[in-house]
Amino acid sequence: MATAKDRIIHKHFRLDALKLKRAQKVLDARTETETVERALDLAISEHERNRLTAEANRKFVRSGVVIRDVFGTLAE
Repeated sequence: MATAKDRIIHKHFRLDALKLKRAQKVLDARTETETVERALDLAISEHERNRLTAEANRKFVRSGVVIRDVFGTLAE
C-alpha cells in the first residue's frame, strides 16, 4: 500500500504570485505548497458535492413527485 509520502511528486509551475499569496491568506496556509494542497482538496471536494447533487436531482426528477404551487406563483 502506498503511503502519502510515496505519492508525493515534484512539479514546477509558473503561478501568479499575487494570486498565490491571496489564496495562501484565504486558506490560512503556512506555505505555498500547503496552499496548493488545500486548493486542490477544495476543488476535489467541490466536484464530489456537485456530482452528488446532480445524482440526487436526477433521482428526484425520475421519482415522479409532483410539486404543487400552493401560492399560485409558478408558471405552467
